[in-house]
Amino acid sequence: MEQSATAAEVGRSDARAARFDKFFQVPIFVAALLVIPVIVIEQTHVGHGVKTFGDVLNWAIWVAFATELVVMLAVVPDRMRWLRMHPLEAAIVLLTAPLLPASLQALRMFRLLRVLRLTVLVKEYRRLFTMEGVQGAAVIAAVSAFGGGAIFSEVEKGYSVWDGVWWAITTMTTVGYGDLSPHTTAGRLVGVALMFIGIGFVALLTGAIAQRFLSPQIREEIEEAEAEVAADVGDIRGELVRELRGIGARLQELERIVERLGVAEES
Repeated sequence: MEQSATAAEVGRSDARAARFDKFFQVPIFVAALLVIPVIVIEQTHVGHGVKTFGDVLNWAIWVAFATELVVMLAVVPDRMRWLRMHPLEAAIVLLTAPLLPASLQALRMFRLLRVLRLTVLVKEYRRLFTMEGVQGAAVIAAVSAFGGGAIFSEVEKGYSVWDGVWWAITTMTTVGYGDLSPHTTAGRLVGVALMFIGIGFVALLTGAIAQRFLSPQIREEIEEAEAEVAADVGDIRGELVRELRGIGARLQELERIVERLGVAEES
């Protein structure tokens, strides 16, 4: 009884944690996207009021991530297991606090990684090539372009965010004009990541377009195959029915023979 009660409590805790995790998906997705305008504000020459707005927005983003971490640790049944499975959430809160020195502010780029995880609004593989899947991939590509550009401007001195975005777009599309290129290890690693993301997005877009044109033909072939299978099943069913009727007739004949033999023995 105690084990069943404990199992029921764990089940309720898991269900409550799943509800909270689903609740935080949209706010955290928005907070991660807001990292881009914050970086743009900091990297451009704007007025004091806009700078203040950027600072407030930076704090609001961090508070959103911290709130998610605290709430999830409060509702999950096993905190250490949750932390092992979600190291990025804890790292973002600990390493991207606005009070940290300016030299560590580049770590805020980790916040953008939450977009990549949360954009698994595309939960099933077969939905990747649907319009929803393409839209999700487009969001990832756009965030990668702006985030990669921002990182480029941080690690490659002398370039603005918009220079970085231009470099990121040319890298993701594999155009590579060569007017901008990374000279640091961090910049080159970002370039490699952007290449993979860009190639993946183009491949996904190509697959979605191909599926859109091929879907009617594939659907027609599937319907024809289903019709053939249904016809075959009907034929087999008819044969089985005839066989069963024959068996039934033979059993009845055997019963009559047995009855006649029994009557003959009695007489």
